[in-house]
Amino acid sequence: MDFRFTAEEEAFRREVHEFLEQELSKPEYQTWGPSRQFRPEFTRMLAQMGWLGVGWPKEYGGLGRPYMQQLIYGEEIMYHRAPTGANVLGQNMVGPALIQVGSDEHKMEFLPRILRGEVVFCLGYTEPGAGSDLAALQTQARAEGDCYVITGQKTLISMAKQADYCWLGARTDPNAPKHRGISLFIVDMKTPGITVRPIETMADMEIYEVFFDDVRVPRSALVGEANRGWYYIATALDHERVFMGAAIAGHRRTFEDLVEYAKETRHNGKPLSSGPIIRQKLAQLAVELEVGRMLGYRVAWVLSKGVVPYHEASVAKVFTSELERQLTNVGMQIMGLVGLLKEGSRWAPLKGYMEWAYRMSILCAIGGGANEIQRNIIALVGLGLPR
Repeated sequence: MDFRFTAEEEAFRREVHEFLEQELSKPEYQTWGPSRQFRPEFTRMLAQMGWLGVGWPKEYGGLGRPYMQQLIYGEEIMYHRAPTGANVLGQNMVGPALIQVGSDEHKMEFLPRILRGEVVFCLGYTEPGAGSDLAALQTQARAEGDCYVITGQKTLISMAKQADYCWLGARTDPNAPKHRGISLFIVDMKTPGITVRPIETMADMEIYEVFFDDVRVPRSALVGEANRGWYYIATALDHERVFMGAAIAGHRRTFEDLVEYAKETRHNGKPLSSGPIIRQKLAQLAVELEVGRMLGYRVAWVLSKGVVPYHEASVAKVFTSELERQLTNVGMQIMGLVGLLKEGSRWAPLKGYMEWAYRMSILCAIGGGANEIQRNIIALVGLGLPR
């Protein structure tokens, strides 16, 4: 097998890399947590480069790049810890879904605004009783005249306070089998009847509960056909899978920072990196990071062959998220007590990044489909095991 990238792919990587190196070296981006992630002005810079539609068809304003170039772009974004909170959902889920199943009205209204970085979406899927089992959602949308009336609750919703619109899953046929009675809506977050409440997290991540109390939206808010929302949700996953495969690049950056810290930091007159236990831990991480990278490349390769990588994406997600926990755990062990210092302390190693990443790593095995669910997919689809 030839693992080399083409000259065109390498040139594209250099272009993205150099841009991010220059822009993210500015002082306003030298922080972690929520204050870094939501930066609409950075999204607009990506829009000016044309990269928000890197994998979108050219007829809809995108670059029409193949899956491997989408992966390269995602790798550079993740490696540089770019603040993409304002655009990631529109770019990777809403836009691709509208291209495939949206009405002409939706395409004309939203696709150009997404590509210009002018609109922010939040994802209205998870509920108190429906997370990884998304088809169990209970929020209701009943047809009433020229409107739908939405009632229910969503929880653990990122960017609900900042979002202009909610990409909402709701049940429109309560009598249908649970996968067949779901519809998708684009709901203006300023609509009367919507209440947003913050939820505190151990990682200082901004997430929210969103309550819909007889929220009336026009019938034009419906995406595609009624009761086919489950299939549309699946339709939007290809782009998201590519960026899931790129997540390992962010962990590689953390690893490189940790290696540099171990080389530069001395204990009893010797660098930490001279200790055999630390050397072994770092070497093991290096091996597993390379495995994770290959799993991500496999996802992009399978997509390029026109095949949906159901279990391949699950394998990459489980491996990458659990490697993140292992990586940050090793980082905290190497740093010792000083690693507990948060961002803002003059003594915090790596400006407090490892401490924040350690708290954040707990989420990644849960968000995007809990790893227990991913293992079921691997067993059923990948290995052909019985239910």
